[in-house]
Amino acid sequence: MVIEFISVGTEILLGNITNTNARYLAEECAVLGLTNYYQVTVGDNESRLSAAIRTALDRSDIVILSGGLGPTEDDITRETVAKVLGREMKEVPEIHQQIQDYFERMGSRQPSSNNWRQAMVIDGAQIVENHNGTAPGMIVPVDDTKHIILMPGPPEELKMMFEESIAPFLAGLNHQVICSKTVKICGMGESRVADVVSDLIAAQTNPTIATYAKGGEVHLRITASGSDAKAARKSIKPIVKELKSRFGDKVYTTRESETLEQHVVGLLKRKKMTVATAESCTGGMVASTLINVPGASDVFNEGYITYSNEAKRKILGVKKKTLKNEGAVSEACAEEMAKGAAKAADARAAISVTGIAGPDGGTEEKPVGLVYIGCCIDDKVWVESYHMNGDRQKIREISVKKALDMLRRHLNHVEQD
Repeated sequence: MVIEFISVGTEILLGNITNTNARYLAEECAVLGLTNYYQVTVGDNESRLSAAIRTALDRSDIVILSGGLGPTEDDITRETVAKVLGREMKEVPEIHQQIQDYFERMGSRQPSSNNWRQAMVIDGAQIVENHNGTAPGMIVPVDDTKHIILMPGPPEELKMMFEESIAPFLAGLNHQVICSKTVKICGMGESRVADVVSDLIAAQTNPTIATYAKGGEVHLRITASGSDAKAARKSIKPIVKELKSRFGDKVYTTRESETLEQHVVGLLKRKKMTVATAESCTGGMVASTLINVPGASDVFNEGYITYSNEAKRKILGVKKKTLKNEGAVSEACAEEMAKGAAKAADARAAISVTGIAGPDGGTEEKPVGLVYIGCCIDDKVWVESYHMNGDRQKIREISVKKALDMLRRHLNHVEQD
């Protein structure tokens, strides 16, 4: 079954907002075993939106439109779909009352005349409740085989509606059971990962493998269909085993909901170890990421933001000679920062980050994007250097990911108490 996404909104075309809805819907529909060939973005223009809908109906079984269901004059999705299908619009009293109740719960003013437009529904449509806003969704049957689905644009509204109502509807159209498993990889770029699994992808039928770049990680989602869940999961198992064999310790989890930081905190707990952080260019982001994990207080001792050379010397004991001869951005400094953090916090493990995040401060010898990461476990220290691309924020974010992954890899070699 082929599905197509149409994102509606001039603000998306202009780059005023990032279209996260299309990515979310693509991933979720892939899990449901639906095939997606096209994703289209259209501004708030009736003629262009009409053309996009007609084209989508010619080549796809399911068309999902997101956005354009609001109360303002440029929210034209409902009306445009109705015109394309030759359907009438009708007001639904229940939705009218829901809008009234919503405004009362929010303690807001009375709805305006524009708000009541959201109570208008395409004739023959199945109404989908919106528990996070005032614009209901709709499932509109086009004929015996095709459907148009209308969903609100705000991501928090779209995601809840999809999970509660749209996903079950789509799953019901597919008579086979769909299961998936995600293999999460750190320390390898998307293109390299794709190369490693290219033969599997070329030969795939069922299960299928899809790669997703996830901010310093690559996720491989294996999706299989079967007569029941047991059969689908059985066909996934050998693929997961093969991926683990190919990628080795670069695989950190196969749990969909587990993040890298959650995995690291879990490792520390199992090994009954504590950790400290020493950060320069990341400014506390490593510590913050770890602390975001519930229960991190059991393993996180202290975090040090030593941005200046003086702080590195005073708090972490980095040698004056090291800073003078090697510089703050150096292998030696990262090593001494990690050692110093472990000692100061009385922790068995420590991670350090020092680098040049830019946009200024780089030299020919030490360019912007050069980052050293140190890891100290039981007084033994390892240092890795990276040359990263991107703006200041991206370099810092990827540095955090690299630091946590480095800690993870070395923790794996520590015997559990």
